[in-house]
Amino acid sequence: MSLKSLIRKPFRYAFWNASLVIIGINLAVFLLSVLNPYVNYYLSMNPLLVLYKGMVWQVFTYQFAHADISHLFFNMLGVFMFGMSVERRVGSKEFLLLYLLSGTISGVLSLALYVATGTTGVFLLGASGSLFALMLAYAVLYPSSIILIWGVIPVPAPLLVLGYAIIEVFYLITATNQGVAHGTHLFGFAAGWAYFLVRFGINPIKVWTKRQ
Repeated sequence: MSLKSLIRKPFRYAFWNASLVIIGINLAVFLLSVLNPYVNYYLSMNPLLVLYKGMVWQVFTYQFAHADISHLFFNMLGVFMFGMSVERRVGSKEFLLLYLLSGTISGVLSLALYVATGTTGVFLLGASGSLFALMLAYAVLYPSSIILIWGVIPVPAPLLVLGYAIIEVFYLITATNQGVAHGTHLFGFAAGWAYFLVRFGINPIKVWTKRQ
């Protein structure tokens, strides 16, 4: 079997609400962090701890830690809204691979960005990198879907994703809205995009232009 065939070998379809499992794990971690603040110290990603203390697991575990209840709520709302639909379409195993791999790649690239820019005092936490990959996946799998912004404004899913990407690039370049990991969000988009290209041989742009 060639490497390409191995990479693109599909999982046997199964659906067991992995999205809800992810939400449950994030909620459990948050409750533990409320009881013991050191939980986030060990799970969130800090460049110094990763490089000099050997806490390499943080590039993976950061995606399960959250700063406060609002941070947790909106990220998990996104996982519920987009993740459930993506999981139903591709199956739970594929969903988990997409979610966890995109989040980890976002963590590794964020670490590289922080080191390159000398930003070593930051603690990265939150599922946003994985969530942005899910948003991209949703827009690719359901290109005709319409999403209501604030429950009122109808926006096509592909346009919403591209709009978010543009906003994140703007914030990153202008250094506005600081305190939010805009680079990690963009890395999530990029990881999701690469996943569809490598895993499925699907170019999101071609999907969206074909729809038009």
